[in-house]
Amino acid sequence: MKDPAYEVIIIGAGPAGLTAALYAGRYRLRTIVFERLAVGGQIILSSAIENFPGFPGGISTADFVERMKTQVAELSVDIKTEEVTEVNMPVAKQQPLFTIKAAGVPYEARAVIVATGAGYKRLEVPGEERLIGKGVSYCATCDAPMFRDKEVVVVGAGDRALEEALHLTGYAKKVTIVHRRQQLRASLILQEKVKKNPRIDFVLDSVIEEIMGKNKVEGAKIKNLKNGSPSTVACNGVFVFVGITPYTDFLKSKVEMDKEGFIMADDQMKTSQEALFACGDCRKKSLYQVVTACAEGAVAAHSVHRYL
Repeated sequence: MKDPAYEVIIIGAGPAGLTAALYAGRYRLRTIVFERLAVGGQIILSSAIENFPGFPGGISTADFVERMKTQVAELSVDIKTEEVTEVNMPVAKQQPLFTIKAAGVPYEARAVIVATGAGYKRLEVPGEERLIGKGVSYCATCDAPMFRDKEVVVVGAGDRALEEALHLTGYAKKVTIVHRRQQLRASLILQEKVKKNPRIDFVLDSVIEEIMGKNKVEGAKIKNLKNGSPSTVACNGVFVFVGITPYTDFLKSKVEMDKEGFIMADDQMKTSQEALFACGDCRKKSLYQVVTACAEGAVAAHSVHRYL
């Protein structure tokens, strides 16, 4: 059999995919990376990373991604900004290679690493879809300057929700955090910061039932889950941080996933399909952080190296 142009194809160029590319390059594997959006993935929607080891005081996301890109480029690994729309699995001796398609062009490889990440979930309430870009946002880092001296609502209570709420206080005069439970889910250090911030209020045990406004956000209808009482919060923006949905539709029925579409992979990043590995936020796991994504990218490349 003639060797393919590439030994491994990496789908996704977020922290997991870039780390996989770095390690694959150092193993001298013929490697190509595809990214459907921008190199860096979802992380580029945050302004800084404060909890990555080795960077006391944090590092700007742009700088972090640029450093990773430089490391990968130094190893002559090609990154194409194209979406992978199809993955055809090997078929025994008849076709022992993976064939993927990006921008209509086929590429072959002996192994594939899926590092496609995940996108943000929506509330699926009236007014949300209609008012996206008119006050409804999923990225405070991107949109906070538009809400200077205004009042906004943040929905969610994980690390990212609280990080973005803190970021918003640099612009908005008031930030109201709405969460369906009494307890916040974020790390204690973030909880301490938001509770000390005089610009942040809380509406707990509650959910948003509707985002109000004709041409722009004017308020949010809220329901208390304990007693059912309704209320309204006047605001100019609603920022939603309620979880993630993996970008794995192109692999449905081709590899084992959970009911939400996260790929099932073991601690070696092996999936149910031989020679196909998964890492980062598209993989089912307990902690979705940059540091875990990078670790998994390294493991995935190591597993590919051992497999080949």
